[in-house]
Amino acid sequence: MTPTHSSDETTHPDVDRASRQEPSLPPPMTRREAREQAAGRAHASKLAWAPEEHHDPRRPKKRRRWLKVTIVVVVILGLFGAGGVYVWNTFQPQVLKLIAAGQPTDYPGNGSGSVTVTIKDGDIGSDIASTLHKAGVVKTSSAFYSLLLKTKPDPVFQPGVYRLKQKMSAKAALSALQDPKNKLTRTAVIPEGTTEKGVLASLSTATKIPVADLQAAAVPSAFGLPPEAKTLEGFLFPATYTFDPGISAHDAIKTLVDRSFKALDDAGVPVADRWRIVTLASIVQAETGPTPGDMGKIARVFQNRLDQGMLLQSDATVKYGAGDSSGVLTSDAQRADASDPYNTYVHTGLPAGPIGNPGDEAIKSALNPPQGSWLYFVTVNLKTGETDFSTTLAEHDAAVQKLHDWCNASPANDEYCK
Repeated sequence: MTPTHSSDETTHPDVDRASRQEPSLPPPMTRREAREQAAGRAHASKLAWAPEEHHDPRRPKKRRRWLKVTIVVVVILGLFGAGGVYVWNTFQPQVLKLIAAGQPTDYPGNGSGSVTVTIKDGDIGSDIASTLHKAGVVKTSSAFYSLLLKTKPDPVFQPGVYRLKQKMSAKAALSALQDPKNKLTRTAVIPEGTTEKGVLASLSTATKIPVADLQAAAVPSAFGLPPEAKTLEGFLFPATYTFDPGISAHDAIKTLVDRSFKALDDAGVPVADRWRIVTLASIVQAETGPTPGDMGKIARVFQNRLDQGMLLQSDATVKYGAGDSSGVLTSDAQRADASDPYNTYVHTGLPAGPIGNPGDEAIKSALNPPQGSWLYFVTVNLKTGETDFSTTLAEHDAAVQKLHDWCNASPANDEYCK
């Protein structure tokens, strides 16, 4: 029980006398009064601080959230020791999520360094956002995806490999993906009439795939070629191709084969007739030279000979079979070699297969040659490609003489007549 103030005065008069002699002092307090006074000071202190803490609009709330989370982590680890480590490992995703909630979701600026990302055919916006985040291009996938949803008209992405930077803002990354300059491509130009050997060499140069790997992948059965095919010759369509870095040997070849099938389908070539038409078209392509306008008439000459059971007598087929890529003329020995299945001076009908890769016009000419009775043709000017077409052997012999005369007319013509 706490004694009262009045009982103190009655029992101790000296105290009262002393108090009257000393300067004015606060009267003594009971223990209850002291506790109440201390509580009042604490409350007043709290009230004095409260306006700054709760009413200053400039005070950042996210900083306090970060501080609270940090304190929680420290308390867990400090108070619980090994148990705190367990709690941290168990609830780490949730804690990190709280921490991340107070952080920016996007990088500022255009980024730095260099990184390549691949957009696959069929990727949607969320796929692309995830790809960019994993590659370190954007800080969060949500930042990029949210931007896509706000962008009108909807951005269109071309599949391929792109060179971007790391730590780019979502806006900068989107802009970079829309710029064709950032798409990495490797180009191969395949001229009409190029042989399989030449095509694979060009593909190797463009794609950086070793020729040996391309040759190993060049298996006719792997690409749906006609059963007669022993190589890919004739079905590697000549055109300009762009390839993404990292393309496989099989996929690079398949691109050309698929384009060949499309050309045949567009021309109306039946699947069952592909082998014959491509073989004939390859000869037409090789024999045409620099004058494409003669292509249809050359196809008619060969078709008339086939219809009449005549030898085709194509120098282009003989040179292909002999592996001779020099000039346009053949030797007596080459034309007499019966072991060469491509020697159309000895074997009737079409040769063993295509002798190169024909283009659209050669395919169309082989399928639908113009009407005519020609059985012979000869190029009488190898520089300009001027060609004479004949129906009789006598007419043809006269045209051949014109060729010899042209070759002998000037030393400058020797390089064409070898």
